[in-house]
Amino acid sequence: MPLLREPHPPPRAPPPWILPSLFAAFNVVLLLVFSALFFAFPCRWLAQNGEWVFPIVTGPLFVFAFFSLVSLNFSDPGILHQGSNEQGPMTVHVIWVNHRAFRLQWCQKCCFHRPPRTYHCPWCNICVEDFDHHCKWVNNCIGHRNFRLFMLLVLSLCLHLGAMLVTCLIFLLRTSQQHLYIDKVVAIVVAVVAAGFLVPLSLLLLIQALSVSAAERSCEGKCRYLQEYNPFDHGCVSNWYLTICAPLGPKYMANAIWLQRVVEPDWVPVQNLHFPTCPSALSHPVLPGPGSGHQAQPLALRKSVKAPPGSGEAEAVLEPHTGLVLPLPREAPR
Repeated sequence: MPLLREPHPPPRAPPPWILPSLFAAFNVVLLLVFSALFFAFPCRWLAQNGEWVFPIVTGPLFVFAFFSLVSLNFSDPGILHQGSNEQGPMTVHVIWVNHRAFRLQWCQKCCFHRPPRTYHCPWCNICVEDFDHHCKWVNNCIGHRNFRLFMLLVLSLCLHLGAMLVTCLIFLLRTSQQHLYIDKVVAIVVAVVAAGFLVPLSLLLLIQALSVSAAERSCEGKCRYLQEYNPFDHGCVSNWYLTICAPLGPKYMANAIWLQRVVEPDWVPVQNLHFPTCPSALSHPVLPGPGSGHQAQPLALRKSVKAPPGSGEAEAVLEPHTGLVLPLPREAPR
């Protein structure tokens, strides 16, 4: 009998996180290599000739930028952990934010109702609170808990690259009459790379600053709240304080968790309005948490508005309804 050769198994594809992680590590190495060339050639020559102000200024800026880059790679963007299937997608929950109501959308992959401005990142496969965007340069999401670190990284990189560019230009002017070929070539290469990264990073810093001032997010798209009032906008000064200086506690998760608790037998709905496809009314009000001091919100009619997929802001509640969830007294045992 002829011997049959066993077919070779197909080559295994690398895990999907390998290439993004290598690209993020390459960016860290890129910063280290060009900073090392800068300090070894033009900055060293200026320091040897009495210009100590350049290494004194650029040294701390490099440490600042490198620390911010590494920290952002391993930072927590505000991950909301997975729930369970006990609360299904047919249950409707509403949360109020600054006199405007939002229906919590159901995440099929994480199995829970997402709070406002929460998005499921397809690259990281996680739900991130106050999601802004997924940064491929650091292979991490930018959200509620690391947005200020992202702004710090962009600012520190702009300052570091600007200082490197100015130092290289001054070095080329000081050594125009000297034969320092290697030093000049390195200074030109570093200056070109610094200028190439400085322009887009400066534009990114400006765009993010405008977004923070208007309390907008990158994933929401342009002109999201031009025709409507933005419930997340507390004014320019308050927006910057909430973004940069406020404590990093959960913003809307406390109310969302209270909404998704198991209802006790003592609480029964007076009007149970469930619609499987396109409901026109909400079936459950926002119930206050223990010791929260807030009154239960009534049911309300809702009106559909355009919003980005997964943002948790697809439908706004506008007019109050009369349906409430009330406790029923227990019958005395006979």
